[in-house]
Amino acid sequence: MIEPFSIAIEDARFAGLEAGEGIPVVFLHAGVCDSRMWESQIAAVAEAGFWGVAYDRRGFGGTETPDEGFSPLEDLEAVLDGLGIHAAVVVGASIGGALAIDFTLANPERVAGLVLMGTSISGARPPALPPEIMTIVHAMEAVEESGDVDAMNAVDAHAWLDGPLSESGRVGDPVRALFKAMNGTILRKPRLTRQEPVQPARDAVGDIDTPTLLIAGDLDFPHVVNRHDDLSEEMENAFAVVIEGTAHLPNLERPDLFNPLLLEFLATLTGGEGNGG
Repeated sequence: MIEPFSIAIEDARFAGLEAGEGIPVVFLHAGVCDSRMWESQIAAVAEAGFWGVAYDRRGFGGTETPDEGFSPLEDLEAVLDGLGIHAAVVVGASIGGALAIDFTLANPERVAGLVLMGTSISGARPPALPPEIMTIVHAMEAVEESGDVDAMNAVDAHAWLDGPLSESGRVGDPVRALFKAMNGTILRKPRLTRQEPVQPARDAVGDIDTPTLLIAGDLDFPHVVNRHDDLSEEMENAFAVVIEGTAHLPNLERPDLFNPLLLEFLATLTGGEGNGG
């Protein structure tokens, strides 16, 4: 059974979800979601004999924080230390993937395996987007300037859940309702203005030799899909998979396809022994 937890770190209180026991699998959410995006995966790894953990970063979900200076990398390190986790398999989506890469570069001994889904990379160069994609980007910028939270949430759902070139509403409830609940919470939270800059990882990612599974949806932004192809070439020990008919969040759309890939990767890393160490 998935249970909530909270950890106080200085003036912040981090909310999260966990289930199971054994080798830790730590899930880092996307920038339009919170830890709830991983509920199916937490349950799946727990059933397979692992300890599934996800937490809400500052500005997301149930985590409460003042507007103070902070580093997501240092927060991740503190959360893991607070849970008594020295090493884990780290699963990151989108900006959570960028954090997973940053953490792996800074603490390679603490990452037994890496799963990156629709990943960002800190310091990545701005992509050259085709006109049809720029239309969506301009719409996102326009509604953000308007300050209309419901409109922003609707456009974000189209771009990130349906896919930028897909029909709006392609993904229905309950997934759509969950997305809007998570993203709506983010949009309504006070903005945090004092996040510390990170060391760009773009030119260092090729140094990662940790076993890595790269997963993208073919309906995602084209530069995100292409990034996974590039990473599979740059990273010595990486393998890329595309889940057809999904966009930026394949784990939410098709857990029936995503979860077996994740569990097979975990079994390969551990010899199938989730409780083995």
